Amino acid sequence: MAENLLRPTLDLPVPGARLRPWCAADATVLAEQANDRGVWQNLRDVFPHPYSVGDAEWYINFVSDVHSRDVHLAFEVDGEAAGSISIMFKSDVHYRSAEIGYWLGRRYWGRGIGTAAVQVLSDYVFRHFDICRLYATVFAHNAASARVLEKAGYELEGCLRKSMTKDGETFDGLLYALVV
Repeated sequence: MAENLLRPTLDLPVPGARLRPWCAADATVLAEQANDRGVWQNLRDVFPHPYSVGDAEWYINFVSDVHSRDVHLAFEVDGEAAGSISIMFKSDVHYRSAEIGYWLGRRYWGRGIGTAAVQVLSDYVFRHFDICRLYATVFAHNAASARVLEKAGYELEGCLRKSMTKDGETFDGLLYALVV
């Protein structure tokens, strides 16, 4: 996979919004956007809380690794990093599948940016990679994220009962997929 395919800049059909590679200068604003318990509650435990500038610097370095085979992009809204979206390619018998994950800073919620990003990045991945399935698992109580996926064309495949534990509580997960 060519590096330029893994680090594209993609315009979104939302004024002032696009997806682009992360850069070192994003660390401070990334820490500000990510240091929100409401964001953290719907993400994996690898996402720290509180979220510091040091955490942001580590993340930007990690996703900028030229040896990564995954796609990690920043949401940019009006010239400022506003969240993150990633495609994690699978291997072995799952090599034609990839997982999509995303989060957006609270002040950008409800503006259609997440849905637009999921649609645009999904289309991009299907056009440029040998992938036939994209999927995401969301906490069952995260109705907003489920709506993003549904509006982007993903279909609910099932409920993974008691499959996700966060902050000492175990929840159902909803498995969504887009298949071509």
